[in-house]
Amino acid sequence: MESLRKKLLALDTKSYKAYKTLSGIYHFPNFILSIDHVQGDPFATPSRISIRMDANHAGFPYALWQTTSRRIALEDYIGRGVKQAIDQHVKGQRGSGGSGEFAISVNGQQVLMRNAVTVNDQFVEIRLTIGLPAHGRRAAGHEAIAMMLEELPGVVDTALCYHHLDEARVLRHIQSIEDQDALRVWLHQSGHAAFIADGAILPRASGVDDRPLRTDALAFCAPESLAHTVNLPNGGSLRGLAIPLGITLIVGGGFHGKSTLLQALECGVYNHIPDDGRERVVCVDNAVKIRAEDNRAITRVNISPFIDKLPFGRDTVEFSTQNASGSTSQAANIIEALECGSQLLLIDEDTSATNFMIRDERMQALVSSDKEPITPFIHRVRELYEDYGVSSVIVMGGSGDYFDVADTVIMMEAYEPRDVTSAAKALAFPTKPYNHPDRPFYPPFYPPTKRHPDAGALNPARGQRAIKITNRSTHELLYGEHSIDLSGVEQLINIGQTRSIGLMIHYYSQHHSTPDDTFINGLKKVIHHAEQHGLDAFSPYKVGNLALPRLHELAAAINRIRKGQQQ
Repeated sequence: MESLRKKLLALDTKSYKAYKTLSGIYHFPNFILSIDHVQGDPFATPSRISIRMDANHAGFPYALWQTTSRRIALEDYIGRGVKQAIDQHVKGQRGSGGSGEFAISVNGQQVLMRNAVTVNDQFVEIRLTIGLPAHGRRAAGHEAIAMMLEELPGVVDTALCYHHLDEARVLRHIQSIEDQDALRVWLHQSGHAAFIADGAILPRASGVDDRPLRTDALAFCAPESLAHTVNLPNGGSLRGLAIPLGITLIVGGGFHGKSTLLQALECGVYNHIPDDGRERVVCVDNAVKIRAEDNRAITRVNISPFIDKLPFGRDTVEFSTQNASGSTSQAANIIEALECGSQLLLIDEDTSATNFMIRDERMQALVSSDKEPITPFIHRVRELYEDYGVSSVIVMGGSGDYFDVADTVIMMEAYEPRDVTSAAKALAFPTKPYNHPDRPFYPPFYPPTKRHPDAGALNPARGQRAIKITNRSTHELLYGEHSIDLSGVEQLINIGQTRSIGLMIHYYSQHHSTPDDTFINGLKKVIHHAEQHGLDAFSPYKVGNLALPRLHELAAAINRIRKGQQQ
């Protein structure tokens, strides 16, 4: 600690680059500080530091992190506590650029596996970024002393010592996450696709604020006919709406909450912090939001189950394009979800291609089936469920034809759910079963095309220049010479996931991109490696800004590489 003080005093007013000499390890009374990377300019990416406290001194009981679910929850709680402690202890702006700033990469309403905080039987470690202070481009040694020797110890003592925390709040956070994981286990055991608890607050503060709407938000209440009661390990008896497996429609007038409910289900693949309003809204963990995605790249995807007999004999069994239409992109998105093992498709008509979802009788009379290459989703949705176990939840406000194939119909009325299945069935037209002998032949869904990524496309080097993997936002990944647009991948919710995706693609290309294995099996091995060894396994240097993506989002990034992608 004193050695760091002396170094900082000696650096005062020197060139900013002199801060580089700080890299190394420093011992404080209650923790060890490691300065892992020093920025070269006050306007550059901030410096990276890590703080490690002995587990005995931190004092977190083993019971709080004895399972994977609890450990991830505790690490999330500590990270959020560090964020609050920074607000409490850190002055902030201390000069040029980002001078004086501390930050930890734990944010958002979801609880994800990250590498910003580590808890084990030996130590608790947190990783921060810090803006070393400057006046102009001169080191501000005295300001740095205040940051490193006064503010930082206050943050660490406040957030990393268990006896300083509210034990009841820590336990509540952990038990909430544990209960959400238990709800997903219940879904699989009971034959349901999703669960929305009574009392849930589904509307968000705004389109750019994922926090719950605090005023005029109606608490969710399940209709009795669809209500189930679940016994949680910590929360006891919980009543809510359980969406069964099969085909479920969400209907209702405009602005009555249909899409809000579907969006809550989309996010239900992730756990949420207490008081988010959706902390007891869960979906099967491999659910995938499907939408039309004009202009996306598609490479060798078998879209023939939905699109066949294109003009001029164009192949749809191994379909490729650099500029997909709404219908071809939606077909590809479904097939890619099936490749990843999805058992639940979430679809909103507002973000779907109309001609992909349905063709009414008059259009069929005018354009005969032999002249129409698109097989609408309505013709295959029952087959997907009955033969392949893939359920669908569909928001549908403009077409009653889906009544003919639905198992459950939920109407949202002023944000209140009503079971209108019987009324919808009374309006449905009798149809032949999807597997009736007179049904037209449709190409099979399985087996999928055995695609294999081209190693050249997965090389993150930029020609003769160094490897470049970075991202400008959650939905834009720069990977070597490729700019990958992930704006249509709606369940990608955190920039840390996008950073991890870039690194994991590189790891996949080096270790599992082999003709002896399938594309998806290789990516499954990468996800398993992350779960077993942590996200540090993919980064060449120590960072604290990574979060674990799902298999689907990892595959989606590779699927959207535009050129030379796959062979």
